[in-house]
Amino acid sequence: MITPNCPFIRLVRIIFAMSVFLFPASLRPAPSPTPTPPGTIDEKLFKGMQWRQIGPFQGGRALAIEGVVGEPDSYYFGAVAGGVWKTIDGGANWMPLFDKEPISSIGAIAVAPSDHNVIYAGTGEAAIRGNTTYGTGVFKSVDGGKTWENVGLKDTHQIGALIVDPRNENVVLVAALGHAFGSNQERGIFRTTDGGKTWTKVLWKDENTGGIDVVFDPHNPNIVFASLWQARRQPWFFSSGGPGSGLYRSEDNGVTWKHLEGNGLPEGILGRIGIAVSGADSNRVYAIIEAKEGGLYRSDDAGQHWTRVNDDGRFRQRAWYFSKVYADPKSPDTVYLVNTGLFRSVDGGKTFNLLPARHGDHHGLWIDPTNPNRIANVNDGGASITTDGGKSWTTQNNQPTAQFYHVAVDNAFPYHIYGAQQDNSNVGIASRADWGAIGRQDWFEAAGGECGFVVPDPRDWHIIYSNNEAEITRYDKSKGERQDVSVWPLDNSGHGAADLVHRFQWVTPLMLSPHNPDVIYTAGESVFKSTDHGQSWTQISGDLTRNDKSKQQPSGGPLTKDITSVEYYDTVFALAESLVKQGTLWAGTDDGLVQLTTDDGQHWSNVTPKMPEWSTVDLIDPSPHDGNTAYVAVDRHKLDDFKPYIFKTTDLGKSWTAIVRGIPDGAYVHAVREDPKRKGLLYAGTELGVFVSFDDGAHWQPLQLNLPQSPIHDLVVKDDDLVVATHGRSFWILDDVTPLRQVNAQSVQPDVILYQPQTALRLHYPEEVDKRQPVGDNPP
Repeated sequence: MITPNCPFIRLVRIIFAMSVFLFPASLRPAPSPTPTPPGTIDEKLFKGMQWRQIGPFQGGRALAIEGVVGEPDSYYFGAVAGGVWKTIDGGANWMPLFDKEPISSIGAIAVAPSDHNVIYAGTGEAAIRGNTTYGTGVFKSVDGGKTWENVGLKDTHQIGALIVDPRNENVVLVAALGHAFGSNQERGIFRTTDGGKTWTKVLWKDENTGGIDVVFDPHNPNIVFASLWQARRQPWFFSSGGPGSGLYRSEDNGVTWKHLEGNGLPEGILGRIGIAVSGADSNRVYAIIEAKEGGLYRSDDAGQHWTRVNDDGRFRQRAWYFSKVYADPKSPDTVYLVNTGLFRSVDGGKTFNLLPARHGDHHGLWIDPTNPNRIANVNDGGASITTDGGKSWTTQNNQPTAQFYHVAVDNAFPYHIYGAQQDNSNVGIASRADWGAIGRQDWFEAAGGECGFVVPDPRDWHIIYSNNEAEITRYDKSKGERQDVSVWPLDNSGHGAADLVHRFQWVTPLMLSPHNPDVIYTAGESVFKSTDHGQSWTQISGDLTRNDKSKQQPSGGPLTKDITSVEYYDTVFALAESLVKQGTLWAGTDDGLVQLTTDDGQHWSNVTPKMPEWSTVDLIDPSPHDGNTAYVAVDRHKLDDFKPYIFKTTDLGKSWTAIVRGIPDGAYVHAVREDPKRKGLLYAGTELGVFVSFDDGAHWQPLQLNLPQSPIHDLVVKDDDLVVATHGRSFWILDDVTPLRQVNAQSVQPDVILYQPQTALRLHYPEEVDKRQPVGDNPP
């Protein structure tokens, strides 16, 4: 909207904002309070604080999208860690619908053809890459997405597909993959006839195999095809395919199933399978099959017999990540495949042409059954729409669903926020802008890749270091110069970790020394140091990992190898230097060790806390107040353990204390930070949001406030602000945490609390603020 520069309105805003912090919520009307758990602080003392959305408005990975038949401007899509979104203007603007729900990952979405107000969302993405999060079953809305209810299948974790019978919105079929990192029973094909009140497992193989796709015959919903997929991801390995995988057909709306094999289908074990039935001819069925003799298969007799019509490697690469096929509703010979590009065939799958769709790595498609030129697509850059058959597409720069791995800030004014976005570039973005909002002109690419760290020089923010696996770049923004300053500048893709001289992970540590920013540290299996801005490097440790060669073998199989650094194991994953004691370095490994040196790498000691083996040490935070104290965040979700783990030491690792009381199971921890101005005030970033402890970790409580549900992979305190890197909803800031620094257990006793305000700054306020475009918010 256009906001007038009215002094009176601004004065009212200032008074209101101050009242949030000057007076406890008990003096304002409020609902009946929930009893405060012992040892925690009553949230009414800080619930007036609000998180502020920064951006960037740059779409992240999405797998699920659905348009509404008869409503040409209405669409829904689901982000893999950013919830459900809706547009009513053909993709010009997207509105979040899922921010208040307890989970954020959407694997499948469907609008009931018989009642467009009824929407089902299957949570937990089934493209099970290394950074995938989990779901808690199926959610249902009966009011067009305004409100949602969980209707079961809570232990399915990852859902590959979901379809609604066009005749009855209460009949739903779900393809549930199950746990990505372990075995479980709640997986396979499920069916409900009462809108999710009860579910029946109608197709099941074993605890290691789940459902990945399910589709109706558009002309006869009693005919259903489904596929099962045996897959498992581990921290050091990924497998796709096995005896559990297969293709199935039902003639009674999914109640009973027949296994399809032979008759032209590939022999041997199968992997992931995607299926489509032509809306123009029910006899025409397509299947993209991962197999030794895999490729695109076609049936012209409703699935009885099959012929391989295309074995192009473009459509078979990374089969576990893609393998989706979509049939045109009007032409039996027109078919679409999604992979690194979006491809279309008009000759029954024999040849394909690349369409000019947005971004790359495509995962989902919806084609209007009444108008084949109206197509919606989701990929690693978000959602976009075409109304001219793929010639032109709507923008993806209006969706703040970016997935960031880490966050850093500089010393500019206003300061910038930095991070690497999954499946995109890295980003530097202003924390505020003179024109009143944070737009595209206020952020820039900081010359790095999609994973790892982005680190500005504290003396000159124009000098920025970033990394992408083993590659390290030094970027001089003022000159536009990029320089490769890598320790070991080789692309190791295609090689198992055991073959490498140095093992650098997908998310490799990178930092500047807080005592001397001319010094850079990074790590593979060992720690490396540079004193000349990366022009040369010295190895300052031996191998600090367990170095288990059995966990360093080529990943992938049994059908297709998938050897990227995501599965490289036995590496240093976390690295930090004490802000109090120069040369005191902490190193945490992805195989469960914590190592310490107090002499800048001359000697190292194993100071690992007592914890389950093979854990990932996600982040280490040395206390800014005490050189002997450090906090360690430990993550075990890739071992199918979703419990939170945080450890604290006050004696340089000689002894440790577990400090997770108040953080629920499922909220596994990515990051923990101590406030630099108040000792013992801790912040934790977890898979289920932000938590705060006012007593040095003895008790934790949510600090979610208005922050949308999304994994928090990192957070940092900048002056008086708390900045978080979400892994699905871009960057957010909690402005002015001074109330958190001043509140304590005795704060609930007085009738009125007067907080000491932060130093005020006089800044320009624009005449008008245009928020009709997708922009981040300036401070209040």
